Amino acid sequence: VQLQASGGGLVQYGDSLRLSCGYSGRTFSTFTMGWFRQAPGKEREFVAAISRGGGRTGYADSVKGRFAVSRNNAKNAVYLQMNSLKPEDTAVYYCAASFTLAEVVKTHQNDYDYWGQGTLVTVSS
Repeated sequence: VQLQASGGGLVQYGDSLRLSCGYSGRTFSTFTMGWFRQAPGKEREFVAAISRGGGRTGYADSVKGRFAVSRNNAKNAVYLQMNSLKPEDTAVYYCAASFTLAEVVKTHQNDYDYWGQGTLVTVSS
């Protein structure tokens, strides 16, 4: 399994950005997909996740109402739409895949089996 995150960049406060994560390997629809981020000097934290069929999503409180996770199983891709960005959203964003037989959302990074390389998002004030 390989994951490739893209779409990061430098934006201003209040801007929007869409991250993408391409997937190759085992059947994509058997994985819960998650987004995590790691800010400089901080631990990696959960951002959002989407169940294998896309029917369930979950978000960290800090991004609820601003971020939206989606997936396209036909394209083997998961997305993170980020709106109303704030400087505190600055971080390296990682996509991750967790093999599952259930339509569930997973929020703990230890539950994830595969990780992408990360894409940097910088929000200036």
